[in-house]
Amino acid sequence: MKLFFNIFLIALAFSQKTGAQYFKTSTLDSGKNSSIRGLSVVNNHIAWLSGSNGWIAKTTDGNHFDWKQLKGFEKIDFRDIEAFSKDDAIIVSAGSPGYILKTIDGGKSWKTVYQNNDAEIFLDGLDFWNKKEGIIFGDAIDGLMQILITKDAGETWQNISSKANIQLAKGEGGFAASGTSIRTFKNNVYIATGGLKSKLYVSNDKGNNWKNLDLPILQGEPSQGCFSLAINRNQIFIAGGDYLKDKSSTANYFYANLKDMKWKSPAISPLGYKSCLEFIGENKLITTGTSGTDYSLDNGLTWINLNKESFNVCRKAKKENLILMAGSKGKIVKVEKK
Repeated sequence: MKLFFNIFLIALAFSQKTGAQYFKTSTLDSGKNSSIRGLSVVNNHIAWLSGSNGWIAKTTDGNHFDWKQLKGFEKIDFRDIEAFSKDDAIIVSAGSPGYILKTIDGGKSWKTVYQNNDAEIFLDGLDFWNKKEGIIFGDAIDGLMQILITKDAGETWQNISSKANIQLAKGEGGFAASGTSIRTFKNNVYIATGGLKSKLYVSNDKGNNWKNLDLPILQGEPSQGCFSLAINRNQIFIAGGDYLKDKSSTANYFYANLKDMKWKSPAISPLGYKSCLEFIGENKLITTGTSGTDYSLDNGLTWINLNKESFNVCRKAKKENLILMAGSKGKIVKVEKK
């Protein structure tokens, strides 16, 4: 048994050494007065970003970004974005008023397709099952998680919060940290919360009916909980922690089989608080936050630190292989295999 354990440690050390040389990063842009949290990568050439102070950015060559500050929205924080092409994209703001804007001309003009002036509105993230059908969730109003549905490519949004009837506990809410605490998969949608209580809400019929289960991730304080989740075929992965104690790795990452939902801890956890978790290839994941970036080459069982630089979001192209990360002061970084 002791011999087996020593062999395991040697193999693990070797895998970490070789894994540490697997990726490299290169800075594409920085210096803008905007904290970027919304990121949608369409393919190797097209990606859109959204952030604070009304800023939007787009690339059509995968390297150079054109920036635009939306007139009339200079004080608005656009925390999530969904892009479909170089012309079509939808952005969502966090805070009150709550806005959803859409462009079909590459960002030259934006149409307000939803506005909510309720003082309690706070939209956390969106995702789409396909180009026509999408879903947005937000923090509770009168105890109900806010759920918005579109069936016409984001032209109109229906508030189905009363029908969904997702009751949140006092002090429980979503995190608009990277737009990845909500994920669609086939006909399913998964939404993670945090704060005083952290739960996973699941619908298997595009938001008509819901069930929930408790999460094992760190929780109990407003700064704690699940900030991101990722789905890959038969498994679900969650990441988070405490953004006020971002160097702590306590209960910050778990994974489970979608069939039994029995949560497991990794052999080696990612380091510190994480705000985004993303699949980047077969058995490969990346996760980032203000504590830095880590990646896994063995389907989330062990994690290797890439760097300790602060980022908010990391996303891979829906089609093809471009991987980008973004964070404060408009910093955008490309992640590539060495």
